[in-house]
Amino acid sequence: MALTRAALFLSAALLPSPLLAAPPAAPATEAAAAAAPVKPLQFEQRTLANGLRVFTIHDASTATAAVQVWYDVGSKDDPAGRSGFAHMFEHLMFKGTRNLLPEQMDRLTEDVGGYNNASTNDDYTNYYEVVPAHHLERLLFAEADRMKSLVVDQAVFDSERDVVKEELRSRILAQPYGKLFGMYLPQISYSRHPYARPGIGSIADLDAATIDDIRAFHATYYRPDNAVLVVAGNFDPAQVDRWIDRYFADIPRPDRPIPRVAVTEPERTRPSSYTVYEENTPLPAVALSFPLPPDNDPDTPALAVLDGILSSGRNSRLYQSLVYERQLAQDASAWMDTKQSTGTYVVYSIMAGGKTAEAGEAALREQIARLRDAPVTAAELAEAKNEIVTGAIQRRETAEGKAFALASSVIIDGDPRASDRQLAAIQRVTAADVQRVARKYLTDTRSAAIRYLPKEAAPAPDAGDTVKVADTVVAAPLVAPPGIAIVTPAPEGQRVTPPAPGAPVAPVIPEPAETRLANGMRLIVVPRHDLPLVSASLMALGGGRNDSPGKAGANSLMSELLIKGTRTRSATEIAAAIERLGGAIDSGVSRDGSGISLTVKADAAPDALAILADVARNPVFAPEELERARTQAVDAVTVSLQNPGTLAALTANRAVFGNGPYAHPLGGTPTSLARITRADIVSAYAQSWRPDQSALILVGDITVARARTLATRLFADWKASGTPVATVMNLPRPIPRTIVVDMPDAGQAGVVLARPGIAHDDPRYYPVQLANATLGLGFTSRLNREIRIKRGLAYGAGSSAAARRLGGVIAASTQTKNASAPEVVALIRGEMERLATEAPDAAELDTRKAVLIGGFARAIETNSGIAGTLGDYVLDAVPVDELGRYIPSIQAVSPTQVAEAGRLFDPSAASIVVVGKAGDFADALRKTWPDLTVIPAVDLNLDTPELRAAAAPAPAAP
Repeated sequence: MALTRAALFLSAALLPSPLLAAPPAAPATEAAAAAAPVKPLQFEQRTLANGLRVFTIHDASTATAAVQVWYDVGSKDDPAGRSGFAHMFEHLMFKGTRNLLPEQMDRLTEDVGGYNNASTNDDYTNYYEVVPAHHLERLLFAEADRMKSLVVDQAVFDSERDVVKEELRSRILAQPYGKLFGMYLPQISYSRHPYARPGIGSIADLDAATIDDIRAFHATYYRPDNAVLVVAGNFDPAQVDRWIDRYFADIPRPDRPIPRVAVTEPERTRPSSYTVYEENTPLPAVALSFPLPPDNDPDTPALAVLDGILSSGRNSRLYQSLVYERQLAQDASAWMDTKQSTGTYVVYSIMAGGKTAEAGEAALREQIARLRDAPVTAAELAEAKNEIVTGAIQRRETAEGKAFALASSVIIDGDPRASDRQLAAIQRVTAADVQRVARKYLTDTRSAAIRYLPKEAAPAPDAGDTVKVADTVVAAPLVAPPGIAIVTPAPEGQRVTPPAPGAPVAPVIPEPAETRLANGMRLIVVPRHDLPLVSASLMALGGGRNDSPGKAGANSLMSELLIKGTRTRSATEIAAAIERLGGAIDSGVSRDGSGISLTVKADAAPDALAILADVARNPVFAPEELERARTQAVDAVTVSLQNPGTLAALTANRAVFGNGPYAHPLGGTPTSLARITRADIVSAYAQSWRPDQSALILVGDITVARARTLATRLFADWKASGTPVATVMNLPRPIPRTIVVDMPDAGQAGVVLARPGIAHDDPRYYPVQLANATLGLGFTSRLNREIRIKRGLAYGAGSSAAARRLGGVIAASTQTKNASAPEVVALIRGEMERLATEAPDAAELDTRKAVLIGGFARAIETNSGIAGTLGDYVLDAVPVDELGRYIPSIQAVSPTQVAEAGRLFDPSAASIVVVGKAGDFADALRKTWPDLTVIPAVDLNLDTPELRAAAAPAPAAP
């Protein structure tokens, strides 16, 4: 279980073992039997006298540096009665030290154009930063200072405990299936090992913790001989070694041993099964959990290949069987969570509407039995290997990705070369190996099953099983080491200040080369030859703004159907062909366009681009595929509408845009999706997908000449047909409203204040982005400081200034406990008013410029990031050479321009939307906004500006 300051990862697959730490992506030609090995990590290592293990990875191709400190302590080490303790401490590490003020770590990272974060896993807690390379020494100073002199006082402890509670409400209680993935799965997976306890803990355990407990935990585990330091990026290796010695070498090594969890999870020999009924469960779900060996087990590579075959991509067995062919499930997948000790393999399904969890469980077990009963095919084996390899290459595009791969190998496996070793072992996995590990680990007798059902389906009030941490689970007591030193802030004038930054390293800005084919199609190429990868995006104008009235989601469905069948390939054949190349083809829609994207190894690019051209030019929109996609879309929307934050955002968007082209939900509603016909889909395609309003973007290991040859071969004979998209559309501006959507079972309230914004090509674009960065972009923004840092009312609060082709929306949002909603609304409104009347001073503005420039620089570090940025420019009618003007444009914005832009944030023009348990806050809100409208969630109608269904006519008088 991995918890971060940014999000609670509900699946350990999101921060997994060294082998699986790469995001899924793409590799070699279809003829390849096995993918080429990944280039091993190149690093230097040493151990300081105090036990700190140090690794450095020099990468001169970047302008950034990544610093990571991983501690060998995680949720498994939470003391008895103190679940969530390691995660709680992760939050406290961002507070003050003897020399650093609270939140100064954020100032040293975010305010100079970098970022920081942390996560708590069952086995470790890690802290990681990426900064412009010339700030590296300052981060080493800061990491050393919080290792040796963290200040933990009662006020800080109380404040962060409130924040963690809001995180628990947001990620576990408010999200559909939050309890299933975040609480119940670990609890049913272990009978003895402390991995059974949810990493985020419980409200009761958080309340039980004391300041003395926290100090004892820090003294026990936060020490140099229990840590790994990794530095990766652009630096002088000899200088970095001197800095590390200067700041870390004098941290004392305690003379007492480090407590280690010595519990062994017993072999599961009998199956277990649970049924629970929970609120906020729009569709039934089922999950199976199987014990796995530790990550360093020789069977791990074969298990990884098995997992790829079962669950990776649209050609996986789970997707093909449960989602596509039988339409039993809205989502079916798996994740492999290997650990220092016994791990888990979780296979799950969120059912389609009208389908039962029992049917889902039977189908999951059937697919697992297939793996046991017969060898997988050679094609499946090659496909899974290719996907894993290309994912690993993609992860290693950045210094941060390399550091993660190395550090996780050290902490989980005790071997910095574990990820390289496992990737090499994957190439040797055979079909017999996959069948062998399926028979060994995925037997019915080793399974724990949980059926997760809607509360209203319970046959009686007390029906269902109680799922909790087993009484036999062992947790170590927290023993306070003797003589714990209580650190206090250094007196004013005695603080050691961070060192000055060095000479800046300018980021390398890609230079797009743009040409046009004779039919008008744009070709945009960015050659980058450092890794054997190519990312491709084909963008077409149109998008959700062209949905007909009452048929929201038509363009979204059309986009989904592009990859669900052509004149010569079925949906299954498309998925199989691209995934055998190691890639994954995706299609999507925005307000102003739609696109198809993929990433593959460079040698697979010609074959992959041929498939991309086929799906773009020759979709057939088969009626049976439309019905399948419609059903899946309805189920997905049904789930999303149960999240109060999502529902608040959709409601606010409708309030801002009324009946305009940006007003309706992009993915549609259950009602609108039901109205869409095949003729609507064909019409949407004809409007958008024409060569004269499309752009092919290729980024990576490809030359401009080669790109043009491929584009000409695949697209030169594409002819324009249909009616082009409208370029001018009316954006109405309704009167602002105050709306409460009553969701009686909501675990939190979603709060949004939103008002009209500007188009991307507006000359005020950059000042508006800086104004928004001041208000709500990042941890040190005004909103987050007021709502999270000062008051602990939310896990996070932020704002956005979406600038689209025709106009945009400015929105500020958060989630908070229901009773706090009125206070949070007032705080957001107050900060918007302050921005409209009080511009940032020069110092604050400089930090906000750094935030935007740093985010931009990180976005263009990867092929897919560059392709995505250029795709946005295409849809927003911005020239692609804006890529080179972004940084100087931000730097040139004056305080006066930001002051003028700030007036666009005046909340008097904003609608207020709160979704949650109205009984807890509606009356308090009404005191300030007496015209408040309360709409029961069951009556909310996002298909109309009124947000309510028209009242049924009264019956005629007799």
